[in-house]
Amino acid sequence: MSGTSSSDLGSHPSEAAVPSLERVAKRTPREQAQRLRALATANPPMYVTSEAAFASYDTLFSLPPAQRELYRKLLVEGPVRGRFVGMDRTDDAVETNPDRLLERFLRFGRAAAAKAAREALCQAKCSPEEISGIVVNTCTGYLCPGLSSYLSEDLGLRTSIRVMDLMGMGCGAAIPNLECSAGMLTRNHAGPVLSIAVEICSATLFMDDDPGLTVSNCIFGDGASAAIVDAPGADRAGLLTILDFESGLFPENREHLRYRSQDGRLRNVLGRRVPVIGARATAEVARRLLERHGLSTKEIRWWAVHTGGTSVLDQLRERLELDRDDLRFSYEVFGEYGNMSSPSVMFVLRKILDEGCPRAGELGLMLSFGAGFTAFAALVEF
Repeated sequence: MSGTSSSDLGSHPSEAAVPSLERVAKRTPREQAQRLRALATANPPMYVTSEAAFASYDTLFSLPPAQRELYRKLLVEGPVRGRFVGMDRTDDAVETNPDRLLERFLRFGRAAAAKAAREALCQAKCSPEEISGIVVNTCTGYLCPGLSSYLSEDLGLRTSIRVMDLMGMGCGAAIPNLECSAGMLTRNHAGPVLSIAVEICSATLFMDDDPGLTVSNCIFGDGASAAIVDAPGADRAGLLTILDFESGLFPENREHLRYRSQDGRLRNVLGRRVPVIGARATAEVARRLLERHGLSTKEIRWWAVHTGGTSVLDQLRERLELDRDDLRFSYEVFGEYGNMSSPSVMFVLRKILDEGCPRAGELGLMLSFGAGFTAFAALVEF
């Protein structure tokens, strides 16, 4: 796929005099749109700087010289300054027992997700009894029943709640989670829906001489996000309106980005071509969504893009003809937290809300990509 220009992304000269929001309104009636009432993020308690992470790897593992140098370069000289990890101490990194790794995923994932959810409920001035549905996505640990069972108990949600656990969608899953939550809300009309993305990537740490695993071990961190999705209404304060979604599935690239099972554990597969494939797939779904609404990239004021790494962000900028400043919040979240998999795009959106201070009526685009190979987009109005 070739690079994508602004003209490729739906610039219609005949509509130049028509305000973009009016064109969007024709496609997405406000009575059919959902509102994001609240958005909160949380992490496990332990934060490890990249320098400390290198020292731990160097101490805990017998690294061959070339691999040690790659760890040093990525951690000491790389863009990620540090990450939150679901561990009690750094030497938990040597754990290889699948049962104990799953216990760690459950303990830290449950706690971080519940913390984010409680903060979101507080922001929205919403009681747990008002929540009519819960959608939880994760890919870093398998549970049956899923995390929704534990979180419903922790939060005191009612027994008549609608429930959905999404698995196997990787880093891109927060956006389809929002779409599922919006659909649940449209069908139900019984109250707001809680949308939770949570990953404990540190429970999938795997050591061998594969350079892709080395990169994974240097950039992935842990976190959770919780959003409250509700119907529009004058009596409901909100952060933004969700106007539309788009997605793409590219199975021919499945083997470049995925988890596989090895020795009873999840082992990340991170191919060298992921930045190219990720940027190409993400640009394609962005183009489709913008074209459907007659919009160009120049009409998108705010960009919340998954923090898959600086290489993929750089290549996506080129394909969409954006300035680095357009993706500054994604670069900043990557530097502070690393790649937290699915919640990452929600951390970027939270940072835009807190530091960018969008004005009413401005448009934003949320973009993510994940295992399989998949890519997702959501058009929003602040």
